[in-house]
Amino acid sequence: MTFGLAMIPVLFLIGSLFVALQIYGADPHIPLILSTIVAAAISIKVGYSWNEVEEGMIDSIKMSMQAILILMIIGMLIGTWILSGVVPTMIYYGLQILSPGIFLIATTILATIVALATGSSWTTAGTVGIALIGIGEGLGIPLPIVAGAIISGAYAGDKMSPLSDTTNLAPAMAGSNLFDHIKHMVYTTGPSYVIALILYGIIGMRYSGAESNVNTISNILEGLSQQFTISPILLLAPVVVIMLVIFKIPAIPGLIGGVFIGAIFAFTLQGANLGEVIGAAHYGFESTSGIESVDELLSGGGLDGMMWTVSLILAAMSFGGVMEKTGMLFAIAEKILKVANSTGSLVLSTILTAIGINLVAGDQYLSIVITGRMYKDVYEERGLHPKNLSRVLEDSGTLTSPLVPWNTCGSFMHQALGVHPFAYAPFAFVNLLNPLISIFYGYTGITMEKIDKVEIKKKEVKTIA
Repeated sequence: MTFGLAMIPVLFLIGSLFVALQIYGADPHIPLILSTIVAAAISIKVGYSWNEVEEGMIDSIKMSMQAILILMIIGMLIGTWILSGVVPTMIYYGLQILSPGIFLIATTILATIVALATGSSWTTAGTVGIALIGIGEGLGIPLPIVAGAIISGAYAGDKMSPLSDTTNLAPAMAGSNLFDHIKHMVYTTGPSYVIALILYGIIGMRYSGAESNVNTISNILEGLSQQFTISPILLLAPVVVIMLVIFKIPAIPGLIGGVFIGAIFAFTLQGANLGEVIGAAHYGFESTSGIESVDELLSGGGLDGMMWTVSLILAAMSFGGVMEKTGMLFAIAEKILKVANSTGSLVLSTILTAIGINLVAGDQYLSIVITGRMYKDVYEERGLHPKNLSRVLEDSGTLTSPLVPWNTCGSFMHQALGVHPFAYAPFAFVNLLNPLISIFYGYTGITMEKIDKVEIKKKEVKTIA
């Protein structure tokens, strides 16, 4: 597969997405499917069989199946948690405790703590994230800014958590130790996080003391208390789910447990019947308080509500699977690698490759795995410690994934938070700053640790023995 042929489906995807999204306001699904057809046609033309092309698509979809199942369960969880009053209770107390001036900083820190504890940005967004969106709207802060703060905190915590799948995957691909990898990430995550908090503090000052929000908040509080039984007991639901994940209960059974907890609270505290619980889990909750701001906040969720995102993931993974299986991604990356002569250009190439795969293949796992496989030997040849590569993989592959609307992460965040990735991307400061700081370190050599030659010799002796 040549570079020229590999670029045809990529350029077709870029062109078709531009026409669909910008000119006609359509969704990205059909452009992704058409681009998959183009990639498959080129692959067959150069000698691949249809079975090989199909195998690439199916293998890629298999990689995303856990994410799809989690997505569907979180849709059910959101529906039952609204019906049961869990989300309304979090919004109710949050509006009374948090002020606009500190809200964005508090949001970022809270999302970070939950993601650190659970190792999951998705769980963070699907639980406390939806409540924080409601609180932010009540306080009069634009939702893209709120979503940006949630994304920043969730991905900073996810990235630094030893429980996170990507935090374990990146060092596995690079050949570094997990805790060496986490400690090395402090150099890029720390500065970007501090700068992000400062920026959120500055933005928050613009909304502090806004008298116009008082009536809106009181209307929301009144609407919530009229429609639901508000009780501190309902706060046990997110606490239990977070504790389940902390105690290493797998994500899927842990989240299913959250759905059942929501159902129990709906029966006992809200007086819902079985049909209403099933309806909320399947179709989502529809608020009918008559107060527009409350109805907008609390209408959503459900299994059906996630099907748009599931279909997008399937389309994106099909395209990425063909590109990966037939060597198109490798052909593009090898071209980039030829211009990586210095440490700085190598880091820049790694980051651009990971971001490119997030854009083209539509999944952060593919971004980390493919980029890691490609650059592992090059970093070693340049005398760079593997933890440099694993850090760069996270700085780029993990953190840019929620900024791409058709990426599995971007599509999930769009669905869970109700804000388009293009809208919140300018305010996801940690996600934007982290790759830039990583590139700066690459060109300056700061924190770019070299391989210990004594350590290499010991490994070689062990291998020979």
